[in-house]
Amino acid sequence: MGLKLRLTVMSFLQYAVWGTWLISLGAYLGGGLHFSGLQIGSFYATMGIASLFMPAIMGIIADRWIPAQKLLGLCHIVAAGFLIAAAPQTDYNMLYPLMLLSVMFYMPTIALSNSAAYHALDKASLDTVKAFPPIRVFGTVGFIVAMISVDLLGWAMSPNQLYLSAAIGLLLGLYSFTLPNCEISKSIGKKTWVEAMGLKAFALFKEKKMAIFFIFSMMLGMSLQITNAYANDYLTNYFGLIDAFRGTFGVEHANILISLSQASETLCILLIPFFLRRFGIKKVMLISMFAWVLRFGLLGAGDPGAGVWMLILSMIVYGVAFDFFNISGSLFVEKESPASIRSSAQGVFMIMTNGFGAFIGSYVAGFIVDTYKWPDAWYIFAGYSLLVAIMFALVFKYKHNPSDPTLQNV
Repeated sequence: MGLKLRLTVMSFLQYAVWGTWLISLGAYLGGGLHFSGLQIGSFYATMGIASLFMPAIMGIIADRWIPAQKLLGLCHIVAAGFLIAAAPQTDYNMLYPLMLLSVMFYMPTIALSNSAAYHALDKASLDTVKAFPPIRVFGTVGFIVAMISVDLLGWAMSPNQLYLSAAIGLLLGLYSFTLPNCEISKSIGKKTWVEAMGLKAFALFKEKKMAIFFIFSMMLGMSLQITNAYANDYLTNYFGLIDAFRGTFGVEHANILISLSQASETLCILLIPFFLRRFGIKKVMLISMFAWVLRFGLLGAGDPGAGVWMLILSMIVYGVAFDFFNISGSLFVEKESPASIRSSAQGVFMIMTNGFGAFIGSYVAGFIVDTYKWPDAWYIFAGYSLLVAIMFALVFKYKHNPSDPTLQNV
């Protein structure tokens, strides 16, 4: 098996592990276990908790003591073990800590899988800029295939989705030990823990432009897990109790409908270079923010019957909302940060969005869902996104230069 194919298999399985439960778990927790909106939100906040420190800690371990591909395998095996223990639990106080522990070991594997791929490609003298994106795309394909499989197997409202995720995780864990070896860096030992964990990059907050950007990244990051947590629950359990919509495709196969979001995400990546060169980071970020307004608003206005077209449009819009924020924001951080702390700066961007943003957003969203119910909660989320967009337009000052050479390679 060629190197690219081996890494493609790794990428496919890496995100299939996540795709088996990320979108459908909310429906199971709400409809199967009858957890509250706040309790559902707490499960999705685990990803925010894990993103605050676990990737950095595992990165240090991979640099100093355990090669990345082996640590990748160990993390997947441990995460799968906690999923197996979590699956039969029906009590919140038992299920939550086990899911938290599983997520704590899964989240670092995203960075570790990237590191393993980059190292293997470099070792084979391949251009990572050209070779890695096609490999990574199959990660999204794996996520979509896992979503659809769970749907067609009828496991979206069952703990079997966790067992399936664990099985894929164990397979990937063992497979990871067959990947090319990543050497341990001896020079990392000379760094302080502050340097190794990327904390020096927080000095970027001294720059007004970067401080504003990171703060708004956190505010927009609060939207990231909302539809992951509640879209399936909304379609399956809210509309499923309404006679007019019971038995419709959107209710019976919510996972497949929502998978259009991931398909859109894959396609929208291709639009980013043009939009960044043509409009610049501020306008691209604003496009993302207004796309979030549409994402939430269309979910509130649509239904699985005559209004299904609005649900489909909401799924398509998601690609713009997610990619134009995450990928464009990452490119902006890369461009604006000093070369010596660029990797650390990316870590700060992730901490603000997938850490603080996702954590706060998941809990706040749960409170709103419990307080205002459906579909009003979607309109509140849309209103929040609109407010963030208006504030960003007024506060963030950035002049786009279309001739900027750093944009020509985007």
